[in-house]
This record gives sequence, C-alpha cells and structure tokens, in this order.
Amino acid sequence: MAGALIGSNLRGSRSRRAMSDINVVSYIDVLFVLLVIFMVTTPILSPSIIKLPSVSNTVSEQQKPPVIVNIKSDSTISVKYNDDTSNSMQELPITLSDLNYFIAKRMLVYPGQTVVIGADKSLKYEIVMNLVSELKVNGVKHIGLFVNPI
Repeated sequence: MAGALIGSNLRGSRSRRAMSDINVVSYIDVLFVLLVIFMVTTPILSPSIIKLPSVSNTVSEQQKPPVIVNIKSDSTISVKYNDDTSNSMQELPITLSDLNYFIAKRMLVYPGQTVVIGADKSLKYEIVMNLVSELKVNGVKHIGLFVNPI
C-alpha cells in the first residue's frame, strides 16, 4: 500500500495539468480541402464572358461639333464654334457676360450641344469651376475638359 502512494505522488499532480497547445494540423487539412473546393467551383459558377455595348464610329448628322471655350492665364475667354453658313470653326473673343448670352442662345438652337473647356495650367481652379456652373445654369448638360495626354 505504501508503494502505491509513493507512485501516485511522483506522477499525481504533474500529469493532470491542462495542455495549452492547440493541434493545428486538422485545421490546415480542413482549409486545404475548402481551398480545393473553391478553386474547382469558382470557374464553373461565373463564366468570364462580358457583353459590352457597342458604339458606332459615325457621327449623326444632327449632332453638331462641340463648342470650345478657351480660357487663357490672363482670364481672357475665346469661343470656337461651328458656323452654320460655312461649316468651319469660327473663333470669337468674348467676355463672360457675352458668353452666357451666346451659350443660352446656342442651347435654344442645339439643345444637346456639348461644350468643352480648355484652360491654362496656371489658371485658378476656381475660375474654371465658376465657368462650369455658369454653363450648367445656361442649360448645358454635356461639359468636357481638355487635357494634355501623358
């Protein structure tokens, strides 16, 4: 009997400690199985064919070339537009109040007219944004900005 107590004292309290290690091998196996399942099923579920809309390269006869508004660094404004009589681009130096009248009149004749703004790099951004807001007030729905390609 004394021998049984001595044996239990040697192994008793030390063998009953909780293990703090986690066996991650089983988790890795499950993750690999899930990875294989997703790799196999993903190409089957979503085919990579995208149907994009097509655009014709021809310009309709009703659409006029855009009106081009150029602003120089000294805030002078000029307008290039297509003249109805000669079918060539005319350039006209103009003030901001005359530009408002010109654009409003042009929008009555050509309601879907596009206006493109070309501004100097050194010009304040505020001036360009004020011009954009003036154009929107005058009924212009399509406004573009000229940029230099990189």
